[in-house]
Order: sequence, then structure tokens, then C-alpha cells
Amino acid sequence: MTYKKARKDRFVQAVERRLKPLQPKQEKTALGKRTSSAAFDPIMSAELGVAPIVSATEEHVLPVPGHPDARLRVYWPTDVRAEAVADGGLPVLVYFFGGGFEIAGIDWVWWDASFRERARDAGIILVAGEYSHAPEVTFPAQPEQCWSVFEWAATHARELGGDPNRMAIGGGSSGANLATATALMNRDRANRPVRLQILEVPLLDLTTRHLDLDGVEPGIPKPLFRHLAGIIVRQYVGRSRKRRRDPYASPLLAKSLKGMPPTVIWTAELDALRGDGEAYARALSEAGVPVSCVRMIGQNHGSGGFRHHVPAADHLHRDIVATLRTLHDEPVVYPEVAR
Repeated sequence: MTYKKARKDRFVQAVERRLKPLQPKQEKTALGKRTSSAAFDPIMSAELGVAPIVSATEEHVLPVPGHPDARLRVYWPTDVRAEAVADGGLPVLVYFFGGGFEIAGIDWVWWDASFRERARDAGIILVAGEYSHAPEVTFPAQPEQCWSVFEWAATHARELGGDPNRMAIGGGSSGANLATATALMNRDRANRPVRLQILEVPLLDLTTRHLDLDGVEPGIPKPLFRHLAGIIVRQYVGRSRKRRRDPYASPLLAKSLKGMPPTVIWTAELDALRGDGEAYARALSEAGVPVSCVRMIGQNHGSGGFRHHVPAADHLHRDIVATLRTLHDEPVVYPEVAR
């Protein structure tokens, strides 16, 4: 036997077999998917022992000119809210959840538990931003909402006990798309100091040209996967090819990535989006941006969340926490290498 071909991690298979009987009927509409997935979240979380730890939190709703309001939740690393500071303070991560632009949110048990643990383990303040779902609300509302969340966090960092000079931006899947768009907006509009960008299984090109269909899991026909990806894209940005190429919709296609923050990317072997994440790593490197990219062998798009059941998911958590903890240190200054 050889091991040249990709195969799903046995631990991932075990979790998926465990969850399969609990999963609801597959819905076809965005609203149906949102309703059924929201109902499944607490069931899945209970089955896998996911429960939010106690930590101090605070919520805010922000007006977004021309678009729906944006909601956010601040997480502190302990059960005590940090005092305002005049200088120094804790690092601040602004993070956006994933869900194909159409499902999930900061109230999901799964995401809420993750935010609390990352804040605690990394010793940081985490600001989780919520954005409107497609197709009821479409681009460019979502990146503008996320930009507003980031601007609020940077402006109020001292009041939160944070350091506006130790800011990071991150996201998973579609949330990674919005995190990268937010980082581009920051570069283009405000150029606030951002020390780090973390992206998990990111979706970064809505033309789908960078999808790596060799990463599609066995049993899922490639044409079907491309069709489903097209539905997600159309719900979010519509049918306009020009709109899909907008850099705030497809950050990978931005004319220049020079000036983007140092970035760490995690992709999964059994995920067509590995093509987006790994292409973005190459593009950042060409632009002279410090970047690292890790492909998780045997993992798929969602298995990084199966902590305490999948060893690779636990390692991913430790890797992300270690990366976030570098925000406590002085940054490494690399030489200019862009052409």
C-alpha cells in the first residue's frame, strides 16, 4: 500500500459518522439552510462536548452608513473586563465567522465557545463581528459592516484595555474573505497599524478560478461542487463578473497586495478552497508581505473545529494561539524584498 493519494483522517471520519444521524434534512433555500443549521449547532455542540467557558463579554451595535447595522461582541481573556488604559494594553483581534455568507453568527454555541477559548489561551481581547446574511443582504454591505467593526475596535481599543498598536484581523472561510477585504480597506482608507492577519480555509476569489478541485472530497462530483460554489457566489455578489472581481469581494485579485499585514494561512488537504488560500500566500510573497501557509493533511473544510476529537484540530488551535501570542512581542522587522 502507498499513501500518495489524499485520504480523510480516520479521526475526522469517526466524528462525521457520529454526527450523521443527528443532522437535519438538507434544505435548499438560504433561509432553510440558516434555520436548520442554527438548530443543529447546539445539538452538534452538545454531542461533542462544546460549551462556552466563562469570560467577560460586552455587546455593541454600530450604524453603518447606507447599510444595515453591524453587531459585535467583545471577549476578554478572563471573567473580568479589563480596565481602560492610557498606554500599552492587551492585543486586540477582530475576527469574522464563516458560513458561506448565508449561515452562522456570533451567537452560535460553536463560534462563541471558540472565541472565548482563543481570547483566554492567547491572552488577548477578541472582537467578534457579525454581518448580514446573503441573499437577503448582498455585497458590498458585508465588507462595509466588517470595516465598521474594525474601525470601532481600533478607535475604542484603549477603552477596552487594548493596544491599538497590537491589532490583528482574522476570519474563517467566508469570514476570512471579509477579514481580508477589511485589511484591504484599512490599507486603502486609514492605514491603521495591523500586526497580523490570520486566515482559516479562506475563500478569496469569487470568480472561482483558484478553486483546486483536486481537493474536493472523494464522493463529491467536481461539477456538483462547482455548481454549489456558484450558488454561494451568486447569492452574495450577483451575476455580474465585474462585481465578482471587485477586490473587496475577491481580495486575491487586488491589483496590489503591497502594504498588507503579515499573514498566516491554514488550508485543508480535502478542501477545494486550498487553492484560494495557497494562491493568496504566493501573491502576498510576491508583494513582499511576510506570509506562512500550512496545509493540514487529511483534513476537510470543517474538521478544524473538531477539538478534543481530532488531533489535527487540537494542533490547529495551539498553532493559532501561538501565532496570536506573538502579538505580545515586538514584531520582527524583515528586509524589503518586493520588486
